[in-house]
Amino acid sequence: MTAVRPETIAEPASDTSFPTGFVWGAATAAYQVEGAATEDGRTPSIWDTFSHTPGKVRNGDTGDIAADHYHRYRDDVALMKDLGLKAYRFSISWPRVQPTGRGPAVERGLDFYRRLTDALLEAGITPVATLYHWDLPQELEDAGGWPHRDTAHRFADYAALAARALGDRVGMWTTLNEPWCSAFLGYGSGVHAPGRTDPAATLRAAHHLNLAHGEAVGVLRTALPSSAQVSITLNLHQVRPLTGSPEDAEAARRIDAVGNRIFTGPLLDGAYPEDLLRDTAHLVDWDELVRAGDLAEISRPLDVLGVNYYAPTVVSLPADGAASTRNDGHGASDHSPWTGSEQVAFHLANDDLTAMNWAIDASGLHTLLTEMSARHPGLPLMVTENGAAFDDYVSPEGRVEDPQRIAYLRSHLDAVRRAIADGADVRGYFLWSLLDNFEWSYGYSKRFGAVYVDYPTQRRIPKASARWYAEVIRNNALPA
Repeated sequence: MTAVRPETIAEPASDTSFPTGFVWGAATAAYQVEGAATEDGRTPSIWDTFSHTPGKVRNGDTGDIAADHYHRYRDDVALMKDLGLKAYRFSISWPRVQPTGRGPAVERGLDFYRRLTDALLEAGITPVATLYHWDLPQELEDAGGWPHRDTAHRFADYAALAARALGDRVGMWTTLNEPWCSAFLGYGSGVHAPGRTDPAATLRAAHHLNLAHGEAVGVLRTALPSSAQVSITLNLHQVRPLTGSPEDAEAARRIDAVGNRIFTGPLLDGAYPEDLLRDTAHLVDWDELVRAGDLAEISRPLDVLGVNYYAPTVVSLPADGAASTRNDGHGASDHSPWTGSEQVAFHLANDDLTAMNWAIDASGLHTLLTEMSARHPGLPLMVTENGAAFDDYVSPEGRVEDPQRIAYLRSHLDAVRRAIADGADVRGYFLWSLLDNFEWSYGYSKRFGAVYVDYPTQRRIPKASARWYAEVIRNNALPA
């Protein structure tokens, strides 16, 4: 990994510049871009099963082909080089590497990631690997999934296989991407795979994801060179009460507990917060769930904390009997993902919206970064996902003009720059996403990419925002 340790970071040289050594990248996820769903020994993940279940994904879309990155990775790496990317954050497909979630690795699966990382290194681009971006092998879900403790142990075994195969090429590793989504959308609201709606299973899944992370960190520390960096990526909710009332402050406390501190507590402080335990005691026996040694395992030190941000979370606590709106940005379901705090209402921060109906508010990113850095001094941060979907189209001249995305990126990058100036230790920024791709339950109806993908032909067309981002990278500064 390109060195991003404290001694390499200098103060910004001007009002629009970023520190020397700041890492500029873009990100993708395996199931969203790779395709090749049944090639070279790969077996179904929970997302293959979910997307092939009628009614689960818009238009019946699946990730069977996606952006065909598995076959077109060399062209995609050439695109990255042309844009000047310094790093590429990709995820490894667990069922491609270890199809049943148990036993030895499939070398053909690992070979793809060897080829990919070799191509990145040859292009001067740092590979950043995420071990888990939601594609649990279906056989492990059939055996109980993340609510089952054994899944955490299976993840540690998989981490060891990946580290031994790629540790000579990859210097920065992320254990889990957004475990909140895996637990609360996958087992709570059911809008993500595996589509279960069991509040108790949601909390059990959250703990076992934390445990999986901790065990994987231990494995990675053993298998990787001492220079390697280990991280986790969290989609932290920048929670705001709708009003200054005590009731809305209570709503914010509840959502901060179940949306953020259920992970940051054990990961960074070595304990689950007492208020979370009280809020959810009617759903799960935490004394039975959290075994001796678990918290020490989970709280192993990190080198970097990945932070994903798209929009703020505005909440209120309606009066007894009042309807509870849920503009939380996490999909429509009769089941709430906010386990133990289902009564909380969610609101849009403003009416300036992306195609996902997410409010555009860069101030939330500044607040999130400065508050996290203040609470956990000495822990470097990386913005590992940030971006926006808009209704992009190809003009008759063959161009994709996306001024809304450029404005979004400018405001959010400026928020990062201001957070650094205010003392936040932020080491890099990864745009979500490099390519238009399979957007989970939205299928191909939403486009986040800096590069437009024409799915019938798989033609790649860099959008105006890609060229704008390339200029930012080239100058290590926002355009004047």
